[in-house]
Amino acid sequence: MAKQRDVIIACDFKSADETIKFLDRLSRVRSEVISCDDVGIGAGRPFVKIGMELFYAEGPAMIKQLKSRGHKIFLDLKLHDIPNTVKKSMQVLGEYGVDMVNVHAAGGIDMMRAAKEGLMLGAARFAEKPKLIAVTQLTSTDENALHNELLIDKPMSEVVKQYALNAKEAGLDGVVCSAYEAAEIHKVCGEDFLTITPGIRFAESASDDQKRVMSPAQAKDAGSDYIVVGRPITAADRPSDAYERCREEFL
Repeated sequence: MAKQRDVIIACDFKSADETIKFLDRLSRVRSEVISCDDVGIGAGRPFVKIGMELFYAEGPAMIKQLKSRGHKIFLDLKLHDIPNTVKKSMQVLGEYGVDMVNVHAAGGIDMMRAAKEGLMLGAARFAEKPKLIAVTQLTSTDENALHNELLIDKPMSEVVKQYALNAKEAGLDGVVCSAYEAAEIHKVCGEDFLTITPGIRFAESASDDQKRVMSPAQAKDAGSDYIVVGRPITAADRPSDAYERCREEFL
């Protein structure tokens, strides 16, 4: 059976109003070329990522509104604290009915295990349980920052691989990583262990503040399961065209 892939749009907006206007514009244009039977999650209603800026501005109401519209949600808050605090916080997030949520792998195995316990408690009433993934290293972090700022003396590839193995041991579903690390992570953690990769740019696009980037087609070839795409779609002159291009290249 073919692996499931998807494009997740990073809705890094300042408000609910800005977010809904963008999604309405995207869905309205897409509905002109997609039959009514095909419009749904992954078609007319894209998988979206809600990050810290939007969640802190709008709170759980933003999640409720997007779920009511049929969107799958990756709630990208990157929890990182002592195990008990993370467990209690994840229990709250699990009650929102999100589809994916994350922690920092740097918090360690005990913290990640606690996160999984809390999330499952919060999501107990839902038939489909949310995926819990761990951030290995941010795609804005390069080897120089790893060694000279974080004082980690191992190569980036080894650090990411070890963090992924820790996440797997803790019972998580996958990791956030650069597409450059996806193949190696699948090799050591298994094909069913998810790789979610930000830092996606079209070949001709600027990399902005990302350091380790790939195009959607390159990420597919590298073995990514999900790609997270923000500004190449949200800041495009024609976001619908950019989204369709991502899907064509990646799926």
